[in-house]
Amino acid sequence: MSTSTITGGGPEAGAQGGVLRRARELTPQFAEGLGVTLAIAAATTIGKLVVPIAVQQTIDTGVLGPGGPNPGRVALLCAIAAVVVVLTTCTAWVVNVRLFRATEAGLASLRVRAFRHVHDLAVLTQSGERRGALVSRVTSDVDTISTFLQTGMLVLVLSLGQVVLATALMFFYSWQLALVVLACFVPLVFLRNKLQRPVARAYAAVRVRMGEMLAAISETVVGADVIRAHAASARSRRTVDAAVEAHRKQAVKAQVATAATFSTGVLVSGLVVALVIVVGTLLGVDGDLTLGRLLAFLFLAQLWVGPVQATTEVLNELQNALAGWRRVVDLIDTPVTVPEPARDRVRELPAGPVDVRVQDVAYTYPGTDKTVLTGVDLHLPAGSRTAVVGETGSGKTTLARLVTRLVDPAQGRVLLNGVDARDLPGRELHRRVVAVPQEGFLFDATIGENVRRGKPGATDAEVRAAFAELGLGDWLDGLPEGLDTPVGQRGERLSAGERQLVALARAHLADPDLLVLDEATSSVDPATEVRLQRALEGVLSGRTSVAIAHRLSTAEAADTVVVVDSGRVVEVGPAVELAHAGGPYSRLHAAWTAQHA
Repeated sequence: MSTSTITGGGPEAGAQGGVLRRARELTPQFAEGLGVTLAIAAATTIGKLVVPIAVQQTIDTGVLGPGGPNPGRVALLCAIAAVVVVLTTCTAWVVNVRLFRATEAGLASLRVRAFRHVHDLAVLTQSGERRGALVSRVTSDVDTISTFLQTGMLVLVLSLGQVVLATALMFFYSWQLALVVLACFVPLVFLRNKLQRPVARAYAAVRVRMGEMLAAISETVVGADVIRAHAASARSRRTVDAAVEAHRKQAVKAQVATAATFSTGVLVSGLVVALVIVVGTLLGVDGDLTLGRLLAFLFLAQLWVGPVQATTEVLNELQNALAGWRRVVDLIDTPVTVPEPARDRVRELPAGPVDVRVQDVAYTYPGTDKTVLTGVDLHLPAGSRTAVVGETGSGKTTLARLVTRLVDPAQGRVLLNGVDARDLPGRELHRRVVAVPQEGFLFDATIGENVRRGKPGATDAEVRAAFAELGLGDWLDGLPEGLDTPVGQRGERLSAGERQLVALARAHLADPDLLVLDEATSSVDPATEVRLQRALEGVLSGRTSVAIAHRLSTAEAADTVVVVDSGRVVEVGPAVELAHAGGPYSRLHAAWTAQHA
């Protein structure tokens, strides 16, 4: 599974309009009450035009009027302008509050949806992209969208309204000067697409580099012990440094592109002010423009030029936000290869130990031609214990994933108690079918809270009983705080063997009908393994179990051994018989025996 499955087709994958339409579908909260917010924003924009009008009226009628200066009229006009400015400040505050509430609701919904979709993706789809890159989509990419929506979008809306109203007022005061202003900026508008294209590409690349940087950093932090153990600190630093440097270079490149666009706007803005003063003065000399109108026009020109510049900056921010949107949308639109069954196909899993039938199953990695399993036919009777053995890469882990429906077969079907696994709701399936991986993952909580994940709502007495039934009661009692012992991030306060004991207790408390073990005792010390194996004899009684065996003891304790070789099931039978049959299991048995001789 390549990263492109999730990242899409590159910086220009999909039109911007398509991304925004899809974003609107995913987060309808953004549009709630938008009409009212825009109406209040329009009132705010109108309020900003009061100052130029007040300046013009004050000069032409209050200071240079036919009867001479009129202090009363000047004071009245100034008071009206002050009241409008205060009201405009209040409406701007209301617009900000409404916008923040709507965007936060939408962003929260987007984060939750993206997070849930990550969990809905198949294991192989998740492993096709580095964990840090996935995290960046739900965090930093959404933060980029948040920054634009809560600052840039407001500026964009107010600026566009201000430009429209200021343009109308400029034509009212002096159509000649209005044409001068437009003549300077119209070419810039037509050049905007060409100027924005490299900015869009640059910011899309920034988001990709951000994901790569977070992935490199998180991998280094999580693998700190391994890095120290193998004296690989220098190499890890080089990897992180390279990722940080790549992000820095791309961020600088994006800012350079942005600066070029912004500088063009600044140049044109300065040219506009200069031309307005020159042409306005000439019009005033000819008697076509009063002093008040010229001063008002200069205010309007600033009210026009400022938003145009701001809009240019915001459009650059929009490119960054669109890059973030595209990455989040691509993640959410990544197909779920292990979907929930349609309502008309939903079946219930009959109660009791699970009978497993694998019928003519083949599996190929998505997006590749690499076949992992071919023509697999198996029957694992209810209540039986099965060990799956084979060399590394033979396909035994994939077979376990098919039985637990972490992946779906490309061909054939997996039946659990006669029901196609694809017709079982995920919640029901994984309540009855539990897998314990080779390295038990623990959450940053107490031992009790971690075990209780197997049965939410279980009491402390039930959790302690689970340990006792596994023969681990004395181990639990020997811990400093018992069930309240914190395990740390990823269980790092416990040894590898202790983490596995907690994972096994969690699986036992869940009381599944089918238990799949990926050599769950491989990280346990020999003394604990003996005790645990004895406890498992009672725990597995009356329950179907499948164990991926890396140890001879696991295979010999099973009722049936399934030998997988190069993606095919080549032998099935009791361990004793297969050990003397002269086939692949005989060779594995001889190798195990030699290692422990």
